Amino acid sequence: MATETTIPLTALKGRGAATQMAHRFSKDARNAFDDGWGTLQAGDAEAAAPLQTEVIFEEAKSAIVHQQSPDIYFEQSINPYRGCEHGCIYCFARPTHSYLNLSPGLDFETKIIAKRNIAQLLRAELARPRYVPQGLVIGVATDCYQPVERELRLTRGLVEVLHETRHAFSLITKSSGVERDLDLIAPMAAQQLAAVYVTITTLDGGIARTLEPRAASPQRRLRTIRALAEAGVPVGVSVAPQIPFVTDDMEQVLAAAWEAGARSAFYTVLRLPWEVAPLFREWLALHLPDRAERVMARVQEMRGGKDYDSDFATRMKGSGIWAELIRQRFEKACAKLGFNRERVAADLGQFRRPALDGQTSLF
Repeated sequence: MATETTIPLTALKGRGAATQMAHRFSKDARNAFDDGWGTLQAGDAEAAAPLQTEVIFEEAKSAIVHQQSPDIYFEQSINPYRGCEHGCIYCFARPTHSYLNLSPGLDFETKIIAKRNIAQLLRAELARPRYVPQGLVIGVATDCYQPVERELRLTRGLVEVLHETRHAFSLITKSSGVERDLDLIAPMAAQQLAAVYVTITTLDGGIARTLEPRAASPQRRLRTIRALAEAGVPVGVSVAPQIPFVTDDMEQVLAAAWEAGARSAFYTVLRLPWEVAPLFREWLALHLPDRAERVMARVQEMRGGKDYDSDFATRMKGSGIWAELIRQRFEKACAKLGFNRERVAADLGQFRRPALDGQTSLF
């Protein structure tokens, strides 16, 4: 009988995950090994081949998601895509691919579900007589300006509907792609109808290339903040997630974002629900093996000894000494720089219900 040798885990260029990790509903799991018939060499060749991104079109049933979580500051959200090519290893949305019978690992960043009817659905939902405008955020789960948006323009379609109906909104992104839509966003911002938040986890390009492999570089994101601010768009920076011993330059990120024009800021700590925990452990083993145990020890310290705790009271900021230290650092840096001194309130009173089927609105 041939001796089985497990094929070693290797990082994949341009991808956050290293494996097609089985999702939590899978009935079986498989490990690659060399059975003496060239499996090891075949595995090496397969790992070297670049993975292609596949877009899977979906006819969605609804556009707006109504938030029920008490720890979220907005009432409604829209996500034109499921899955994200940016490949951020820490993404809390990875487990949603499990419901599609897809891996939260490589499938999440290579099989992108595009809701091609999302703009039409939004228009229909805004036209309902009972619809009341509330705080609306685009791109909460996955990035609304990820690479496939360049061709598909689904986010552009949403912004066009919101521009037409004068519905206030904000969006969150790591991409410079948002600059393409400044022709719509800037005029809305001038009427207190739009704001943009740009996520910058670290200024360390080396860490960012493995942590968020296909997102814009930190310096490119700073240029996006500057472009938005110069166009008159209220810009905020998200320094999320905070990962102990990985993203330790929070103060430097905040200072650079302030200098670029951001005037509001927020943070969360690392969240590792479901399959994200083993995926993040794999990432640590591949990219930061020298500090992997220290990182996870601090993460667990903020989660009551576990990898993750979904309690609404603590899931965003954590608990314990380390979480308190991060909070103090953030608040002191924001106070020193001037962040969050003025909150720009969205004007929901300008909303105009859209007309459907070519009818003209009487109001």
